[in-house]
Amino acid sequence: MARGHKKTLEERIAAKQELIEALTTRIESEKRELEELFQEKRMKELETVSDLISDAGLSADEVAEALQQYIDGRMADVS
Repeated sequence: MARGHKKTLEERIAAKQELIEALTTRIESEKRELEELFQEKRMKELETVSDLISDAGLSADEVAEALQQYIDGRMADVS
């Protein structure tokens, strides 16, 4: 049975280069999509925190101060 046309070394090299270029493009696209998903997740988390702050009637400064006190307390416990 005939196996068909055997590719030359140059043709195989060119095919591999094309494949690598296509895969590189795909990877870059997937990385962009992943970054967009991370940004979407972050925005949802920030929205949740913002809603909680608003519902509690606190200002951003009050929340920052409370968090700083909490962090300072935790650091003192670790020491």
